[in-house]
Amino acid sequence: MESNKKSLVEIHLAVLLFGLSGVFGKLINQSSIIIVLGRVFFSSIFLFIGILIFKKNIKLNHRNHYFYVSIMGIILAIHWFTFFKAIQVSTVAIGLFTFSTFAVFVTFLEPLFFKERIKGKDIVVASITIIGVFLILPDFSLSSNVTEGALYGIISALTYAVLSIMNRKFVGEYSSLIISFYEQFVATIVLLPFAFIYKPVFSTGDIIFIIILGLFFTALAHSLFINGLKGVKTQVASIICSLEPVYGVLFATIILKEMPHPQVLLGGSIILATSIYSTLKN
Repeated sequence: MESNKKSLVEIHLAVLLFGLSGVFGKLINQSSIIIVLGRVFFSSIFLFIGILIFKKNIKLNHRNHYFYVSIMGIILAIHWFTFFKAIQVSTVAIGLFTFSTFAVFVTFLEPLFFKERIKGKDIVVASITIIGVFLILPDFSLSSNVTEGALYGIISALTYAVLSIMNRKFVGEYSSLIISFYEQFVATIVLLPFAFIYKPVFSTGDIIFIIILGLFFTALAHSLFINGLKGVKTQVASIICSLEPVYGVLFATIILKEMPHPQVLLGGSIILATSIYSTLKN
């Protein structure tokens, strides 16, 4: 029981940090792919230092595990690119609320991976979450920024659902530090060529924000989330992740002055309710 509570606390703290990370998509004056590259680059460094400090064995137990973590790193790169792209082309609220469909994807994907039954209550909770998400999308025109941002957000949600399920397969065998490091490192290698394509020019503010994003909102948050999966099912974690847009919209309102529409607040309230219900139920 205590282990389960600890895992829930880790998941909730990670989601709070994830929610705040969305604001950086607006604060950093770079393309989304360069932001992600900087994020995983510094995160990899901090995670490697953590591995040395805690004296973790960096070697994986099986050769084919290197293949799987490489796939996970690629998926992570796609997830974060589409996440920041969604925020940049629309708003923090649109990007975060559509990302929360992650919970729905997990509801139906997780049983396929682990041969578990889909519970009726889980489908109801996921359906209510979907209703909340659709309430924040008043414009369904394919030519609108809102719709474009929503599509990127949904792709981000799908890739993160797959990534979380794959993390669950390895979290019992490896430290969250090890899994996080390999994912971030592979993502760095995959995205590195874009630095030569875009040739970005960084301001001092950009560099500071990217370092903070890499240390607190990536290395720490990602490790907490993966470690929390040891005591919490991925689907439960996915419902808790519905709190991410609530945190993100709150801080976007305070920091960026992006005032959400009342309909957005209604959708957020519905998502918040399903998150609290899922957490208390477990």
